[in-house]
Amino acid sequence: MTKVLFDHQKFTTQRYGGISRYFANIIEQINNSEDFSSEVGLIYSQNHYLKNNFSSLDKYLAKPLKYQRILNKLYELNQAYSNHLVKQNKFDIFHPTYYDPYFIGKIKKPFVTTIHDMTYEKFPEYFWAQDPLTFQKRRHIENANAIIAISETTKSDLLKYHDVSEDKVAVIYHGIDLDVPLVFNPVNNLPSNYLLYVGDRSGYKNFYLFIDAFKKLSAKYPDLNVVLTGGGSLGIADQELLYRLKITDKVKHVNVTDEQLNFLYQNALLFVYPSLHEGFGLPILEAFKAKCPILLSDTPCFREIARDAVEYFETYKMEDLAYKIESFITDSSKRDMLIAKGLQRLRDFPLDVSIQKTLDLYKTLV
Repeated sequence: MTKVLFDHQKFTTQRYGGISRYFANIIEQINNSEDFSSEVGLIYSQNHYLKNNFSSLDKYLAKPLKYQRILNKLYELNQAYSNHLVKQNKFDIFHPTYYDPYFIGKIKKPFVTTIHDMTYEKFPEYFWAQDPLTFQKRRHIENANAIIAISETTKSDLLKYHDVSEDKVAVIYHGIDLDVPLVFNPVNNLPSNYLLYVGDRSGYKNFYLFIDAFKKLSAKYPDLNVVLTGGGSLGIADQELLYRLKITDKVKHVNVTDEQLNFLYQNALLFVYPSLHEGFGLPILEAFKAKCPILLSDTPCFREIARDAVEYFETYKMEDLAYKIESFITDSSKRDMLIAKGLQRLRDFPLDVSIQKTLDLYKTLV
């Protein structure tokens, strides 16, 4: 039986999130397999997707973990435990859950790294100059025995920015469970007519172009609102922008569970994803499944994943973004058509196929 070791990184830093869910899905499939077993380098985690594994400790640790100092200590504790398991060498494959290279130089077995995007390399101007992520990622790329790229776009970017053998890179798309019905939990005090924005609002996400487009439309459609989720609460600069544009009362941020996120998708007029660049765009699949029409920036990755099941706008042009949003307001048949196409395109991303390809990759390294 092939044993795969996963480390703690994203399970420590994420309660909800696409990367930790990606790894949790792999682990779940391994645990149901006769050919594989797994271990995770965690003493404790509040991650939603591994929650049942740590429920006995919750009453002792959950409340103190609200404090950042304790969270930092937890990261150190889980890192030390992951490091201990690496040194023990009682596994066949190692798959770290993010890019910290703490194990390089110590590991004696093959390791796989997943490259989620190359945004830092493509748009360095949007990131803090002292951020170690690009250095850490390069260490992974140079030392990994196999690399998973989550799209052809990500693979192309990887080969562009790094001197790496193409033979070492496997494209394995994200998947979504097509057979499990979605669970919808309501979100209170939602406006009846809203555009949905999901995730981070930092520079390359193109959030401010979206807000400018909404401002243009809000005068013509006074009952139109924006609901934001993810990316943390609105910062001071965000709040000041909304104040200057006089739309503070029309933009609402909510923190939600996965089940409430499904509800947000289901009830939105439109999901707008204006990012300049992504490695895959998992919210696209989430919106497809929740029967929410989508408007995307016209980027190679989004074209690869969504094809003709969405509408696109010219990435840097606010006027085109506003025009495309308005077309959904005035033409309900467009919404219905794209919802149907989205459900059809979703069938190309079954979760079991994605995970089986990952397990097959592991087998090649043993």
